[in-house]
Amino acid sequence: MNRLFAVPFAIAGAMAIGHGAALAETTVKWLHIEAVPANQAAWEQLARDYEAQNPDVTIEMQFLENEAFKAKLTTILQSDDRPDIFYSWGGGVFEAQVEAGVLRDIDDIMQDGWADTLSPAAVNAFTYDGKIYGAPMLVSQVGFWYNKELFAQAGVNAEDIQTWDDLLTAVQTIKDAGITPIAAGGADKWPLHFYWTHLAIRLGGKAGFEAAVGGEGFNGETFVKAGELFNQLNALEPYQRGYLANTYPEAAGYFGDGNAAMHFMGNWDYNVQRSNSVSKEGIPDDNLGWFPFPSVEGGVGEPTDTLGGINGWIFSKDASDEAVEFMRFFTNQENQRMMGREGFFIPVAKGAADEMQNPFFRQVSENISASNYHQIFYDQMLGPDVGRVVNDISADLAAGVITPEEAAEAVHEAWEFEN
Repeated sequence: MNRLFAVPFAIAGAMAIGHGAALAETTVKWLHIEAVPANQAAWEQLARDYEAQNPDVTIEMQFLENEAFKAKLTTILQSDDRPDIFYSWGGGVFEAQVEAGVLRDIDDIMQDGWADTLSPAAVNAFTYDGKIYGAPMLVSQVGFWYNKELFAQAGVNAEDIQTWDDLLTAVQTIKDAGITPIAAGGADKWPLHFYWTHLAIRLGGKAGFEAAVGGEGFNGETFVKAGELFNQLNALEPYQRGYLANTYPEAAGYFGDGNAAMHFMGNWDYNVQRSNSVSKEGIPDDNLGWFPFPSVEGGVGEPTDTLGGINGWIFSKDASDEAVEFMRFFTNQENQRMMGREGFFIPVAKGAADEMQNPFFRQVSENISASNYHQIFYDQMLGPDVGRVVNDISADLAAGVITPEEAAEAVHEAWEFEN
């Protein structure tokens, strides 16, 4: 569903932006994964604005669906038709791209006042070996979106869900009321890794993750226990029928249509559940709620620890100065304020989040600001090869075809092999 409307939209936009390309001296290829039409339209307008100010530059927008982007990016970057600018979640995947020599560093331009306009933590997320390679754009947090009407029908109060056991009780109560508790996009796997990862965060905290990557590995008690607790949820069969064949956009639409009580997803789901619902309006704000991942008994992680991303744009090794300057324009404070004000995402430009009107995004922004440990998604932080294993074992745990011990050992072996 997502791809069907997004691809024509992106192609049409690219054609419109590319009009008059014969007059331009430089074409900037910009590969993105944005599938929400309102966001795309805003980005297209900014590209036109930049072209108007720089008539010798043409911005060529190119779209790839999320999973296709991840699968094809390595090949694309080795081709003669590689993009100048492309999306990044940072972390180990980004670092592997630096080490592979396929990125251009933009340190000199960033240090020329650009970095001063952005959150230092966000800039640091795209810094490797002392050099800046990317332009951060947004931050995000994963939590539980919920349908207030369905919660009321089941007699569940979201404010009572403070612990993992509380969540399990709520899931069973919702299921007993004849309502699907949770929508999940199991076919894409990464939506399920949020559970295993967040449980590990609650159990081991920042120290647990640092110990794992520092030499202890991922087959210790924290990560085995994360699988055991995840299986407590899986045993309740909380997801929609056929969830392992459903992609993330399909699950978001299922939730947006009011067919499930919860969707465990990042704050971006506010817009995606709308655009993928049948009505294209999704769940109205007065019926939509959000709560953070619950605490775990005996865990040393802080309740304020967050899981999410610091996402932005990076540049292929032959990207032109014009490509970098366009992204400097795209991420400037004025444009970031507009994107925050319109509720597209939570921007990282200094002061831009202050103008956000969306109450959910404001809450997430406050959560991240109050967090002493914001963990980037494991499937990105641990690098592409280990990340794939994390996603695989999460889907296998949900499907009941692997034990918690086997899951942790698989991640451990992948990490050892890479390091």
